[in-house]
Amino acid sequence: MNLIIFLSNCLIPLIIFYITGFGILSKRPVFDDFLKGAKDGMKTVVQILPTLIGLMTATGVLRASGFLDFLSSLLENPAAFLRLPPPLVPVVIVRLISNSAAIGLVLDIFKEYGTDSSTGMMASVLMSCTETVFYCISIYFGTVKITKTRYTMAGAMIATAAGIAASIYLCV
Repeated sequence: MNLIIFLSNCLIPLIIFYITGFGILSKRPVFDDFLKGAKDGMKTVVQILPTLIGLMTATGVLRASGFLDFLSSLLENPAAFLRLPPPLVPVVIVRLISNSAAIGLVLDIFKEYGTDSSTGMMASVLMSCTETVFYCISIYFGTVKITKTRYTMAGAMIATAAGIAASIYLCV
């Protein structure tokens, strides 16, 4: 175990030294390449920022307006049929849009039910087995200007359903 900890502590500096050394040996302007990459990264951030702000605002509006609670109450019976506890229904919905909002909901579940409860463990596994589908599609596809997602949405929703099923199966 100590060997793994030692390797994990040394890995990042070794990679940085390797890349820098390879660039120097290849007679590349390493610092100029770094600055160019940082500049390109800032351009990407500027392109992504409006979408990110829109998603964060939409998530905040969903939580504050009570629509999320209304939608959760509508989905309580189908969720109960699938053995998904009612407190996890909002987490499933919000997780599709925002990771940070879903974490906030999971922390509320931890406070109310505890981390070692069945609901708490299911929330933890659910967060590990699912993805922020709409966030990822809008950010990544929007950045490279892809408008036709083809099978991406269907595949992502099937993967999310599989993650939800896995969290139910593993924790019940």
